[in-house]
Amino acid sequence: MEYGKDLQNRLKRIEGQVRGVMRMMEEGADCAAVAMQLSAVQSAVGRTMGLIVSQNLERCVRANMEQGEPTDALAKEAVDLLVKSR
Repeated sequence: MEYGKDLQNRLKRIEGQVRGVMRMMEEGADCAAVAMQLSAVQSAVGRTMGLIVSQNLERCVRANMEQGEPTDALAKEAVDLLVKSR
């Protein structure tokens, strides 16, 4: 699967957020502030995971439909990936 610039940019933003959290911890920031930033990182990772799975599912379903193959297993696999990511 090819990953577009938009996904790469999302991950770079997440990377920056994590670096920011590390900096906050090194500077002794308030626990609540660190927890809030970690929550934002977690949310961003979850949204990115959902986007990657949905794009991959769409491509795989189209390919299977073009080849006349069933798509049920693909949908189950996508759901399993999302559940594991939670």
